[in-house]
Amino acid sequence: MCTTCGCGSNETTIDGAKVHVDGSSAHDHSHSDAHTHEHSHAHGDEHGRLHHHGTASAHSRTVSLEEDILAKNKLLAERNRGWFAGRDVFALNLMSSPGAGKTSILERTIRDLQGEITIDVLEGDQATTSDAERIRATGAHAVQINTGTGCHLDAHMVAHGVERLDLKQGTMLMIENVGNLVCPALFDLGEHVRVIVMSVTEGDDKPLKYPHMYRSGQLLLINKLDLLPYVRFDVARCISNARQINPELEVLTLSAEKGDGMRDWYDWLRTRYPRRRVA
Repeated sequence: MCTTCGCGSNETTIDGAKVHVDGSSAHDHSHSDAHTHEHSHAHGDEHGRLHHHGTASAHSRTVSLEEDILAKNKLLAERNRGWFAGRDVFALNLMSSPGAGKTSILERTIRDLQGEITIDVLEGDQATTSDAERIRATGAHAVQINTGTGCHLDAHMVAHGVERLDLKQGTMLMIENVGNLVCPALFDLGEHVRVIVMSVTEGDDKPLKYPHMYRSGQLLLINKLDLLPYVRFDVARCISNARQINPELEVLTLSAEKGDGMRDWYDWLRTRYPRRRVA
């Protein structure tokens, strides 16, 4: 994972402001010392120690480093969760492969529920602000997190992104993770619910190929139903494959483009978060 995928870079920006890969501000010296060993420098330190001693196997190096990174991320995620709870914020982590339609689902959801549920968005991408601009065009607040070569959001990045959003009491926070079916499954962001989005263009065997992702989610949205006549995709088989990995996984089918099935998604949101409905 992070020892080889390149996400230990220092290129992360939040709305254009550079931050360290662990999420601390590039100019925030009060945090820099505390975070230097939590993510980006952990790679270098680990490699340095093993280079000098030369006794550990590559497998033990990887496992040790992963455990260190994930343990510290989990602690920060719990802090995020407590922060959300204190402000009555309901946070959802939307994960998918690139192009599954997360942003399109968010655009339609925000417009259709405007005046009923206040939704703010954290957008995660390696580069560009295009998705955040699409969300802002709906009238919602959005902050763009660019991870550079990083392949996922982590709890630090979310904490700093939330600071920029200035969330109001009772807001629903949608976190659109970087398009990737591997690393995002491993990183708790402090969210209440994990939503997996897949499209019918991806193939109905995806749950079996990426079991960690599907095991980590609570809801699966199968998007782009309008393309079913043009692709080889068996909805029933996909659902069966997903529930083979995660028997408790809820599944909804929809088309963000045409609107089919979106009411079921809205009802799901209302049921899980009824107290956050605004007058």
